[in-house]
Amino acid sequence: MILELADIRIHPGQQTAFDEAIERGLITVISKAKGFQGFKVNKGIESPERYILQIFWATLEDHTVGFRESPLFTEWRAIVGPFFAAPPNVEHYNLVTKSA
Repeated sequence: MILELADIRIHPGQQTAFDEAIERGLITVISKAKGFQGFKVNKGIESPERYILQIFWATLEDHTVGFRESPLFTEWRAIVGPFFAAPPNVEHYNLVTKSA
């Protein structure tokens, strides 16, 4: 399993609308992508315009090729992109260990 970690900064004062948009985009768009295995979204306490999005993929290519090069990516960006104060910082991780 691959973890996509996206550090997202949105425009101030738009948290409520973004909360709805990101959930809607994840459920109605990203969840349809091949290799999608789940997600988590966390919002900053000290920095409420900062979000950490975690998406779990079967393979790196499921995200970087299958999703990013599909019409689903365009749909996703249409939903969440207008909120971005800057492009998200996105990195990928392999699982090393986890709790039971």
